[in-house]
Amino acid sequence: MNRLLILILSLCCTLLACQAQTAERVVVGAEQTAQYLPLLQGKRVAIFSNHTGMVGDKHLLDVLIENGVNVTAIFSPEHGFRGNADAGEHVSSSVDKKTGVPILSLYDGKGNKPSTASMQKFDILVMDIQDVGLRFYTYYITMCRLMDACAEHNREVLLLDRPNPNGHYVDGPILDMRYKSGVGWLPIPVVHGMTLGELAGMVNGEGWLPEKRQCRLTVIPCLNYTHQTLYELPIAPSPNLPNMKAIYLYPSICLFEGTPVSLGRGTDMPFQVYGHPDMKGYDFSFTPRSKAGAKNPPQENKLCHGVDLRNLSNEAIWAKGLDLTYVIDAYRNLNMGDKFFTSFFNLLIGTDKVKKMIIEGKSAEEIRATWQEDVAKFKEQRKPYLIYEL
Repeated sequence: MNRLLILILSLCCTLLACQAQTAERVVVGAEQTAQYLPLLQGKRVAIFSNHTGMVGDKHLLDVLIENGVNVTAIFSPEHGFRGNADAGEHVSSSVDKKTGVPILSLYDGKGNKPSTASMQKFDILVMDIQDVGLRFYTYYITMCRLMDACAEHNREVLLLDRPNPNGHYVDGPILDMRYKSGVGWLPIPVVHGMTLGELAGMVNGEGWLPEKRQCRLTVIPCLNYTHQTLYELPIAPSPNLPNMKAIYLYPSICLFEGTPVSLGRGTDMPFQVYGHPDMKGYDFSFTPRSKAGAKNPPQENKLCHGVDLRNLSNEAIWAKGLDLTYVIDAYRNLNMGDKFFTSFFNLLIGTDKVKKMIIEGKSAEEIRATWQEDVAKFKEQRKPYLIYEL
């Protein structure tokens, strides 16, 4: 009898533990079908998504169609609907092979926005895409352009929110709008610490769309998520961010895109290493090769000497935030002076001050101190738009 009682108690404890784990699991906006399917009934629906728009083991597109939603168009960002295009590669109009729904170009209209013909194909745009919370990660720029197009054409926007894996901190200088570009669109820090749902609300509230237009926006928030939730992405958001280490290092390592230094594109460790054929004093080396998602990478087919960051703990990466020590290390090692930087560097960091301070010999700590006022200002500015607890 006692054994039976112990077994029953054990099973009850296991069940309660499973329920607690389920309760604490982050539930993304796309999973909450009861909240948003009623908003789509009787409407022509377009989606802005890619391979990350999964609801369990199904894509959002399939879930909508299975529930009788009239999906008339797909918009897909950099890397394409299936997530296999190179960074910056033009993604043209096509058709989703599985469903036959047309994939429309984001760039066939004026100002890098969809054409009027494309905008007339739907009544409401559903956005569901996994971002990583960086000013130079371009999904949010596409979001802004689509919000603007929807505001212009009086279309609704329904955003199904997802966590920000870098949402636990804010770091970097606010974009000097003289350097607004395809890798920097809004006056926000490099690491803004917001989900796309929060950022979309801020875009509307701060009048950041052209002519201060506002779109009709509804956000379905995540459940069981705060800004301190260390959310691990179930799917790599783009070809060169294959794991969480790359995503955590991305704010710091991406700056090498504005230099001749390879950051591992064309290897199986992108954004987790850096090196150059002429760097001296390093035991680690790698050779970038042209491959799917990384065609013609920097320093292609050349043996690069440098640094392997894969053994860094996540805690060490988080503690340093946006860390300029890597760029400064390579700059000093190569001894190229101003030629080390391309014009793209200022676009990525969002100001001309950082490059100047590196050339002047300032340390990473000294440079980082210069943008702390920016960070404090932005944290105050974003407060009204935060959906989740800090």
